[in-house]
Amino acid sequence: MTDPKPRLPVASAPAPTRPALHLIPATPTPPEAVFLPPVDALSSGLPWARRYRARLQLTDMSIILGAVGAALILRFGISDPRAPFGTIRADYLTISALIAGAWILALGIFHTRDSRVVGVGAAEYRQVMNASALTFGLLAIGFLILQIDIARGYFMLALPLGVVGLLVDRWLWRRWLLRQRRFGHYLARAIVVGNREDVEYVVGQIDEKSGAAYFVVGAALDEKKPSSVTVGGHCVPVVADFAHVAAAAAALGVDTVVVAGQPNGGSQFIRNLGWELESTTAELVLSSRLTDVAGPRIHFRPVEGLPLIHVEIPHFDGAKHALKRLVDVVSSGMALLLFAPLMLVIGILVKIDSPGPVLFRQERCGRGGRTFRIIKFRSMIASAEDDLAGLLDKNEASGVLFKLRNDPRITRVGRVLRKFSLDELPQLWNILVGEMSVVGPRPPLPQEVESYETHVHRRLYIKPGLTGMWQVNGRSNLSWEDSVRLDLYYVENWSLAGDMIIIWRTVKTVLRPEGAY
Repeated sequence: MTDPKPRLPVASAPAPTRPALHLIPATPTPPEAVFLPPVDALSSGLPWARRYRARLQLTDMSIILGAVGAALILRFGISDPRAPFGTIRADYLTISALIAGAWILALGIFHTRDSRVVGVGAAEYRQVMNASALTFGLLAIGFLILQIDIARGYFMLALPLGVVGLLVDRWLWRRWLLRQRRFGHYLARAIVVGNREDVEYVVGQIDEKSGAAYFVVGAALDEKKPSSVTVGGHCVPVVADFAHVAAAAAALGVDTVVVAGQPNGGSQFIRNLGWELESTTAELVLSSRLTDVAGPRIHFRPVEGLPLIHVEIPHFDGAKHALKRLVDVVSSGMALLLFAPLMLVIGILVKIDSPGPVLFRQERCGRGGRTFRIIKFRSMIASAEDDLAGLLDKNEASGVLFKLRNDPRITRVGRVLRKFSLDELPQLWNILVGEMSVVGPRPPLPQEVESYETHVHRRLYIKPGLTGMWQVNGRSNLSWEDSVRLDLYYVENWSLAGDMIIIWRTVKTVLRPEGAY
């Protein structure tokens, strides 16, 4: 990545957190001062991407060398009597260097440190795993063809050690990056171009996503004398009309120009804008209104210069779902063994706390609308379902759900179980026998399904889950509409890497519960 070209100086405003910047006006009128949002220009934009990538590269190399070295020592020890001076044999060191070099090279080839993937979504983790798996797969084939005798134990030690280390390293760097972005550091400064409605949508989406790498410092509208666009609490100054976008980008020293929707002028305007931005340091990004579609389902297929966006139709069976089932069986079986002592203690506490059965069974709808009996630790009094009718007028939830923050039917032990989601542990059995999955939409009641609108039935296209998007995004604090939106997004875009992230976020949510009642 080349160094950015010189930018116009930024003058500090009286308030230290809101520096003022003199902009090139959208029309040929004298320039006027507007306030720039609190983004640190010295640690944002292209310079941050270069520094952050260098840090990632250094830690990646350290972890790979450490993993390969640790595997070498664990498998072969620190000495070999056949080698001079009691050291590790030279051929082992050569092979270790080859593995480490190929691994480091693969991480670069797969663009695992690209500024477009770091800090956002599961793509970064997925590319690290893909690069690692491909490296070891090709090396294994090469060693087999060349008849290089290397212990399989050593070969299989280095891969898991390195992958776990790399993923933990990326997670730690991501946490650090997100903390820095709260203070205006390590952000790409952006101008959003388009019609007012499209600009407001893009600005709102960027502000809402905590992991977004952009901070909008200006907007460009094709309207007469607009002053600003306000979305939530973010007031974005209008810095240009469509004819002066590149000039405003150069004056502000922005890193990205985002074209929202389909602005007036269409493809010819976008083409000309791309040409004009060649003299600046800004990248051109096109924003699509494709909603609830994840990146892996979007592919670009240029045909004779025509850029086509191919959106894969989701499939709800096949090899990927068979692999998900295998993961469910293994993980639920291991979890049942691991949590058996805890579940025994919980069962005793439930029995002592209030009269009634230890387990609560209820009919729920699974995949395809087929019903099954869900199992939970009882967290309410035995007559809870009979008492529901008298509480319906106090319902605090929206849609077809019933939620009551201070439900009088919940027992003392049940309140603790619900807070930390311990009442859900028996559902591991539902997962093991194939009625549920570890990750998926919330399993609904039959009467809820009867009230579903047509599109909401898509929640039943896959198995319900012990955890899911709703649990890591606010749980009972979510509105009905938000719950449906998150569930439908998961149904159409799930992946094993995404499941691992949801499981990890679930652990953090359970330890720091929010919205559980």
